[in-house]
Amino acid sequence: MNHTFVFFAGLLLLAANTSVAQESEPFDPVLPSQIISPDFSEEKAEVYTTVVMQGLDKTTARVKKFDVPVNGIVKFGSLEITARHCKKSPPEETPESGAFLIVDEVRPNENKKMLFSGWMFASSPALSALEHPVYDVWVLDCKKDSTAPTEKSPQ
Repeated sequence: MNHTFVFFAGLLLLAANTSVAQESEPFDPVLPSQIISPDFSEEKAEVYTTVVMQGLDKTTARVKKFDVPVNGIVKFGSLEITARHCKKSPPEETPESGAFLIVDEVRPNENKKMLFSGWMFASSPALSALEHPVYDVWVLDCKKDSTAPTEKSPQ
């Protein structure tokens, strides 16, 4: 009987923490005019034209790799991913790729909802991650050439 009490007490604590998390403050997006570039040394870091990303659809367990052109939009499921900047450190320094992304969710008969706005880094995907129940997306790399059109769907 003691184990049962501990089990239900744990469930109550878990439910209380979940309800508190759901009542958090609304998302305050970063506007493009407020973009602060990460600490890439400006004279050495190269600016790239395409963000190489990977996405996971948690319902189907499918992983897709896709390119997002800077200032272009790519659809991944119900997400619209817009890349604003992509920077990569030079080869003689510690490898790092970072992209400023805006991720919106577009559902039929609903208004577009901004889910994420900020820098994502290839070396630390959990540092600044998209929190979504169905999709995960992360930055893999930056590259200069792009053969992808400005609007493309990887699915």
